[in-house]
Formats: sequence, C-alpha cells, structure tokens
Amino acid sequence: MRPTSNTAPHAAQSRPAETVADRAAGMSGAGALRVAEHPLRILRVINTLRREDGGPSESVLRSSAALREMGHQVEVVTADPLGTQPPVGAEFPFRPLDGFGRSTLGRWLEENRLRFDAVIVQGLWQAAHTVRCALRGCGLPYLVFPHGMLDPTFARLYPLKHIKKQLYWWWREGRALREAAAVCFTSEEERERARGTFRPYSVKERVVAYGTLRPPRSAERQEAMRAAFLKKYPVLRGRDFLLFLGRLHHKKGLHELIEGFAKFREGQGAGASTSPRALVIAGPCGEPKLLRALMRHAERLGLAQLNLREAGAGAPEAGPSGESAPLIWLPMLGDDLKWGALLASEAFVLASHQENFGIAVAEALACGRPVLISDKVNIWREIAEARAGLVAPDTVAGALDLLTRWAALSPEARAAMGESAIKCFEQNFEISRAAESLAQTIRDCL
Repeated sequence: MRPTSNTAPHAAQSRPAETVADRAAGMSGAGALRVAEHPLRILRVINTLRREDGGPSESVLRSSAALREMGHQVEVVTADPLGTQPPVGAEFPFRPLDGFGRSTLGRWLEENRLRFDAVIVQGLWQAAHTVRCALRGCGLPYLVFPHGMLDPTFARLYPLKHIKKQLYWWWREGRALREAAAVCFTSEEERERARGTFRPYSVKERVVAYGTLRPPRSAERQEAMRAAFLKKYPVLRGRDFLLFLGRLHHKKGLHELIEGFAKFREGQGAGASTSPRALVIAGPCGEPKLLRALMRHAERLGLAQLNLREAGAGAPEAGPSGESAPLIWLPMLGDDLKWGALLASEAFVLASHQENFGIAVAEALACGRPVLISDKVNIWREIAEARAGLVAPDTVAGALDLLTRWAALSPEARAAMGESAIKCFEQNFEISRAAESLAQTIRDCL
C-alpha cells in the first residue's frame, strides 16, 4: 500500500494505485473476504475542522481517529486558507486548499484521486459538485453526508433561500447526490425528513451509525475534571443546574428555552428550592447580535444573569449576586472543561428547532446525564425508547414541560434515567460502532 502523502501529478496518473475493488477483481470465497477486510484509504472533504463551527467538524475529528485505530488510512482536505494549522489532536494528513472550486479541490483531486478507495463529502452546497466532476470516469466512489442540510425546517424558516437552493439543486447539487454511491444519514428520522425538501429527489439512501467519544472511564479522572470545572466557575459549586452545551445559533431554540425557564421559576416561586435552580448556557457564538438579543430577552423576562464568557471570568469575586443568578453564560469549553461541565450538571437540555444529530447530546448520555430535548432533535426516538431523557415540542410550552417534568422526578427516577443514558450511548452512539458502520458502508459501495 502506498503512503498517503502527496505525490507528483504525473507519477499518480502514470501508475494507477491498486484499490480495494482492484484487489477483489477475479477473486471469490475466502480470498474475496480477505480483500474486503483490507484497510481502506479514505479521503474526507469538509469545509473546515474548526470545532467552533459545529458538530460535523467534531465528528470528523473523532471518527477519523477511530478509523485510524481500526487500521484504515484517513486524509482530510478543507477549504481553509493555505497554511491553516490542523486542529489539536488531528493525527491524520490535513490539507487546507483555500477553496473548493475547480482550480483548488478539483485540480487536487485529479492529481491525487488514485491514492484513495473512496471519498466522503461532509455537507452540501460547497464541494459535492466539484468532487463529482473530478471523479467522473475514474471508478472512485464518493459518498455524501448531508448533515441535516436536507431538513425541511430550513425551507420553512428561510423560504427565499430555499428557492435559491432549489435552483442550485436543479443546476448542480441534485445531480451530485444522484450520482453519489451513497447519501448517508445519521438517523432514520433524518432520512425520512430529507425526502421531498428538493425536487426531483432520487438518491441511494443509507443510514449510518454516528457517534462520539465517551469521557475517561476512571472515576478519579472524572472527578478531577468535574472539580477543575467548578474551580474555574466556583459560582456553580453546590448548585443544581441544567446545561446547554453547543454553538449559539437561531436554530437551537434558546429563546424558547430561556422563556420556558423563566416561566418555570415563576411557577415554582421566587424562593423555591426545587431543581433546576440554574440554567447554564455554554458555547461559541459567531453572531454577537444574537447573544445580545438573548441576554435582552432574559432581562425582559426578569431573569438575573451572570456573564462569564470573557477570558478569566469566573473568579470568586463574582460576588453574591452572581452566586444567586439563575442564568449563567459560559464560553466554549475545551475537552476537559466540557466533560467537567457535563459531569457537574444534573441534566443536559436542548430545545432545538432542528438538530441533525447532536454530538453534545451523545456526550451527555456518555456521562450518564439524562437529556431534555425537543422532538426536532433527530435522535429523539432513540432517547425516548431507551428512557434516557425527556422529549417535548420545540416551543416555550415544550421547554416548560421538560423542566416541569424533570423537577417532578424523584432522585431515584433521575438516577435510573442516568443509568439508561449510559446504556443508550453504548448501544447507539459509541464512536467505535460508528466507525465500523462507516467502514462497512464504504465497502458496500466499492
């Protein structure tokens, strides 16, 4: 097997690489089986691997590491500017191409395509057309993950943008998906919701397991991460709180969650001790106007707030008012702080209007934390069937319902739900299962 480093264009074209399909040709029985088990050479194409850009970037990082542990070779190309450094922990070849056009990604693929067994396009509207054109006639299959971009919610919320995308679908994108070896969905819910958003719609559908890492298994390590989080944000010591963890975006239902939380507190009374007594919202926000709007919304509802998003915030001098504020804002949390926040929380909450998968939902399950989610999170059926959390509509009334039902649960019922959360993660969202599912899907396309 040849290495995955760059090769000269003429060398790559003059001596075609032996692919998995080539090795299987003319073989049958045990010989074909051994070939089918041969390590794969996978190219992944994604706009960026910046973690603050959301779940797909995080998922590619995690699943690529798992695929490499299984013995497969993985390489990632992005549209990031030339010279962009790979994310921390990325041990695979990383190539920022400064765009996904014909002269960037197209040319690179034509020079390097024979080094791979398959190409995976992560997301729509950017790279799929270029990949289709560059691979035409060479026999190399490509697979596409829409990552929720075929969800009809966007057509309802942004009708003018949808018209523009429908035109692009007719021109390019629809054909790119039609000719893909597989269009991969991360849940049955996503697959069903994708049908009918754009016309005509004719793709080779596959549901592929999706997942993420679990926290370190050591109880001592988990306690250390929890303690480190509370040391950085001491105003949360001794407080029962719900945690929203993720990118702050209009689709996340934060307006509804904040208003539902305010109504919950009104119903419980100002001095009530019923948990949850605090709501923590942590994550990056690329739209300052949105953050200001959310804070003004909370202020109008009479919720006292503590903003610890600035660097260095969270020191003890936050004062008595901070210690009693029911709404606390935190920045994006790194791995250890993220795990510490989840472990310190009593439950995870997400009232999203549209959520393809929800990496943070799976991470919360892995920590044994029940998840309170809307029925627009595409893995809500798995959560409900496993009794690993609570589900309600993505409305103010739905958010209030989640909080009210959670508050009514006994400590024993909450503990049982936490145990079910871990089982749900292990059975559905553990990263090695996801990597095996993806590898098998690729093999089926060869």
